[in-house]
Formats: sequence, structure tokens, C-alpha cells
Amino acid sequence: MIPPEVHTTPHSRERTPHMRRVSLALVALSATAALALSGCSASSGDSGSADGSVVKLLGAEDPATFAPVISAFEAENKGTTVKYTQVPFDQLSSTLQQRLAAKDKDIDVYTVDQPNVSQLAAQGFLEDLSDLKDQAKKATTPEQYSVNVYQDKLWALSVWNSTQMMFVNNDALAKAGIAAPSANPADRWTWEQTVDAGKAAQAAGSKWGLLFEQVEGYYQLQPLAESLGGGSGITGKDMLTADVTNPGWTKAMQWYADLYSNNVSPRGVGGFQTSPVFADGDVPFFIGGPWDVGKFAENAKFNWSVVPMPAFAGGKAVTPNGSWSWGINPASDHKDAAKKFLEFAALNPAGNLATTEKTTIIPANTEAQAKYLPTLEALGGTHSAGVADLITEEIKNTAVPRPVSVGYVQFESMMNKAFADIRNGSPVEARLKDAQSQIEAAWKKLR
Repeated sequence: MIPPEVHTTPHSRERTPHMRRVSLALVALSATAALALSGCSASSGDSGSADGSVVKLLGAEDPATFAPVISAFEAENKGTTVKYTQVPFDQLSSTLQQRLAAKDKDIDVYTVDQPNVSQLAAQGFLEDLSDLKDQAKKATTPEQYSVNVYQDKLWALSVWNSTQMMFVNNDALAKAGIAAPSANPADRWTWEQTVDAGKAAQAAGSKWGLLFEQVEGYYQLQPLAESLGGGSGITGKDMLTADVTNPGWTKAMQWYADLYSNNVSPRGVGGFQTSPVFADGDVPFFIGGPWDVGKFAENAKFNWSVVPMPAFAGGKAVTPNGSWSWGINPASDHKDAAKKFLEFAALNPAGNLATTEKTTIIPANTEAQAKYLPTLEALGGTHSAGVADLITEEIKNTAVPRPVSVGYVQFESMMNKAFADIRNGSPVEARLKDAQSQIEAAWKKLR
């Protein structure tokens, strides 16, 4: 996931908003740790120690985001300089396609939206990192490892991760005479229960009943179908068979459509424009990410809390997962130095923690994550009590990554359009059939 920034990937989804700094305590912790710890595997050749190597990093984040990890790496690798170039997120994909196809040597390391790893690998735009498989497996979760694997080879390393939670306006529920949900995953609410409570809160004065942050984004809506057994929407041995018309997908999307036709959710609010509605106190339930903890701590002037993302009654508990990985350009003239920097940012806990120093996003490295989450939880004070344990549990037990397919980019784009049409009133079954036909037609060129 995701990731973003507001990871709105054209795709994502996930761009997960990286809008906020974490607390000074985390800054101090990660800066100190990054300088004190080293664990990167050095490579031969252009190792970047005293040869004046320059590693060129390209991504969509504000330069301030990566300044801490760059400074920490340079402090441990005298003689190597990392130069970062920012590309607007909506131009990142096209920029990479053009420059990597031209074998542009001015990119050494670049950020990769995780569902795009397989496509970039198939195009020959990522360096094979399979010699790091064992280290990568130990450094992160199985989901965050597997998302970087294509045709049994490792092509990138996970740097960030994400999850989703439900933010609750406890004052709005109290007004409706409803007890707030528990933060314990064992007491996870159902979607049906959430909608009923949302409608009751509306009857008691709330403007809306339930809001999703990414109202037309596959990243956040995939769990609905997965909870009902519908799968990711992509299947087959080659992961190039669309499957979005099965009963699980149809039931999930009809439920989603009903939110809007019944005025539980507003049609006129777009993706990533919904969080202010919760912060203003106009809705009791909001589905969002870790980045919203600090945002609501600053802007929500009521009693709120964070609880697990719901699941359908009788269905499986499923939460989104994923964010950004980093990969190496095969045309790079500085592969060894680039690899050393990549290992520092992903496999070294201190280096990975430094990548999150200026943004509220979850480190993909499990050791870095354990150090990061308590400080994230502290941002919201009593409102976000239990968030660290909740995120840890969800990433471990309910996380489902977006599917690994060379056709994911086309799939996500077409599904996001279908989600938009469904929330605006298109008949669910017919619209899903149209989406499946469109996806299959687009994938014929990939088979």
C-alpha cells in the first residue's frame, strides 16, 4: 500500500497521505538509531565508500521526506552522496516508463508503487535482487515480501506499509444511545452493525452515517469483496483472469452501492476529501489510515477513538496492506552503491525508521515498525489508545495485499471507474460485467 501521500494511486490507492510529521520523540529516536546502527550488506565494485559515488533517487515525495534517511546513509558511507529528484505523483508512472525504456542512467534507485512491481519487472525495468531474498524475508511480513516477487525472483524491497482502521465519533454515538465499538480485534464490528449504528446516529443528528476515505479506490474497497469470499478480482495461473462478477464481489458492491442510494454516504465527496467531514463531527464512522491519527488529533474537537475495520457478518476479517517499495534501475552505472543505499533504507531497521521520520506512514521493516508504532499512537493521546497493538495485529493476521499481476495497472484503473459508477447509481451486476469484459480485453495483449 500503498503510500502515498495521499497514495491515490492512479491507482492508489494507496497513495497514503504523508501529510504530517511524527512527534519529536520519533524524530530523535530514528535519527539517533540511524546513526548508531548499521546492518547493510556491502557490495563489491562501486561500493560508494571513498570513490565519490553519487546515488540518484527518484520518487514522488517531498524532498523533506527522504532527507533523514539520506543524511543517515551519507553519515555512514563517507564519500557517497545521494541526490533526490521529486516527480509529481500523477507524472511518476509515465516518467518512469519513458526514462527507463530509454535506459536513462540518471536514475539509480526509484520508488515503486507495490502493485506495479510485476509489470516493471516484466518490462525489464528492475534489477534482480534475488540474492537478498533471505534478508528480505526476515526483515518484513510475508505479504510485504511476496508483493516484490515476480516469477520467483525478487525485484524490489518494501520500504513502507499501511493498513486501514475505523475512526469513531463517540459523541455522535452517545447522542444516539449507542455504545462505542471496542478496539479489540476479537470484538470487531460487522459492516451491517456499522451501517445500522450509522443510520441511528443520522436520526440523532449526524449528517452522514459512514464514510470511506478512498471512495473509488481499489486499495480500500478490495477488503469488502475479500471479506465475502470474492477474492482479489484477479485469478488464474498467470494472474490474468478477471473475476469480479462472482457472488462475493456482487454482494459486496451492492452493499457499497446501497450506502449511497440510502444516503448513508455522500455521493458528492471525492476520494481523500472525506476526512474533513469526520473532523467536523458530521459522521460517526470513518474508514481511514494511520496518517489520519495525527490529523484528527489536531483537528477533531470531540471524543473519538480508533477501532478495527469491520468485516461482513459471517465473512472473513480483511484489511488492506501495502505501500511503496524501492527498486534499482538495470541501466544504472552505480548499482553497488545503489544497492547499499536500498538495503539501508529497507533492511536496516534504523535506516527504514529514518524514512518515516517526516511522515506518518508505517515502516515495512518489522523491527522499525515496532519502534515506530508507539509514537504514532501517542499522537492522538487517549483518542488513539491501542492503535499500536491494533495495527500490529491487523498487519499480522488480516492483511491482504493487492494482487501481483502484470495487468494490475489496467485492472485497477478500470475497477476504480467501476467503483465511481456504482456509487453514482449504475446497476451493480451490469457494471461489474462491463468492467470484467473491459479488463479481459485489455489483457489480451499481455498474454
